[in-house]
Amino acid sequence: MPNSKKDADRKSGSGPKLLSGGNPQIPKGEGDEPVQAYIAAMPGWKRPIGERLDRLIVRTVPDVHKAVKWNQPFYGHEGEEWFVAFRCFTHYVQLQFSRGTSLDPMPPKASKHEGMRYFDIHEDDELDEEQLVSWIEQASRLPPKEK
Repeated sequence: MPNSKKDADRKSGSGPKLLSGGNPQIPKGEGDEPVQAYIAAMPGWKRPIGERLDRLIVRTVPDVHKAVKWNQPFYGHEGEEWFVAFRCFTHYVQLQFSRGTSLDPMPPKASKHEGMRYFDIHEDDELDEEQLVSWIEQASRLPPKEK
C-alpha cells in the first residue's frame, strides 16, 4: 500500500521514537522482525553494536527465540525464560544476563534484581568476543528456574 503510515514515516525520516538515553521505542513482538526493527532504530554508533550482539547471539545459539518486550530485544529458548537482552543508554549499550550471577566469571556490573548481571559497552570499547560468547553460551545452557 503506497500511502501507508510506514511509507510516510520512512519518507519523513520519523521512524521509531527514541526514549531517554536513545533507547528505541519499538512495539512488542515475537521473532526476528521486531528485533531487527529495534536494531535498525538504535542511534549512531550503537547500531553496529546491536548488529554485532545479535550476530554473536545467533551464531552461539542458532535456535534462539527472539522478541522485543519493554522496548528492548530479548533472547531465549521458546517457552522458557529469556537469558540475555540488551538496551541503549545515553553513553553505552547494556548487555543484560537474567541469571548472570550463575556465569563464570560473572559479568562485572551488579543489579538490584536477584541473579541479574550487566555488561556495559561504550563507544570505543574493544570487545572481548570470546568472553561474550562464553557468557552467552553459559547463559543459554542454564536450566530453567524452578517456579
